[in-house]
Amino acid sequence: MFEVRESPLHGRGLFATQHIPEDTVIGWLSTEDAQDHELDGPYVLWVGDEKPVRVTCDLRFINHSNEPNAAYYDDLSVMAVRDIEPGEELVHDYMGDAAEHEDDVEVGFDEPTARSDDRAQELIRV
Repeated sequence: MFEVRESPLHGRGLFATQHIPEDTVIGWLSTEDAQDHELDGPYVLWVGDEKPVRVTCDLRFINHSNEPNAAYYDDLSVMAVRDIEPGEELVHDYMGDAAEHEDDVEVGFDEPTARSDDRAQELIRV
């Protein structure tokens, strides 16, 4: 479904190898607890407000874009938020740091339009 390649956005990126329809679960994050010295390091996500985890699978290579085609969720799933074409880089909107969004009620995305399992999910801050 995807492969790691050099990215024009930043270092390495994750690229679709086939058409990925909107609302498809792209994968599940493999993680380990982040150490104190890693809290703001590469590949660290915050699940909720208190649990930093380091992503250990290839999904860690999803780069930032203000026009995302994928989103991370608190259940550690990564889902397509729109159709993704073969060769297209998978990107997530990191939403910057808290200072950039201090007026926001919540840092995250709106829900994808139609989740097949109809679960409400919180998005993960990066």
